[in-house]
Amino acid sequence: MQVEIIISLLMITFLLGGCTPDRSTRIYTSAQALQAEDVEEGIVESVEPATIRKDGTVMGTIGGGLIGAIAASTIGGGRGQQIATIGGFFLGSVLGDLFEKGVTDRNALKVVVKLNNGKKIVVVQEADVSFQPGERVNIFSSRTDNTKRISKL
Repeated sequence: MQVEIIISLLMITFLLGGCTPDRSTRIYTSAQALQAEDVEEGIVESVEPATIRKDGTVMGTIGGGLIGAIAASTIGGGRGQQIATIGGFFLGSVLGDLFEKGVTDRNALKVVVKLNNGKKIVVVQEADVSFQPGERVNIFSSRTDNTKRISKL
């Protein structure tokens, strides 16, 4: 019985934790497709690695804590079982948080671009396209949600 509960909790945690929006220059949602974007040109000044992390979620922590508590509750009896359950909850929470970050973290680039008008901007986007300092690029600015994407010319 407890094995089924643990498997169910793992599946729910995994499915809910995997709902991370794409931050790719090549992927558009159906709402973004066929929408006009403003385009500016610029030159890449610097590029450094970054990580895009899903924010505001505690699914891994809660799911891991529940699974840890359930698993540890089978250890011992009486007061020892209660201590094991509490310890299992805390250990499971830490491991669940680390697991969620490992599943949802995405490799990204932090790109600083000097626009033709002299203004500088920085955009963090998935590392699906590489950029080099000195490279000319286009910056696409959404008219609806204020997002920007950098693309090679």
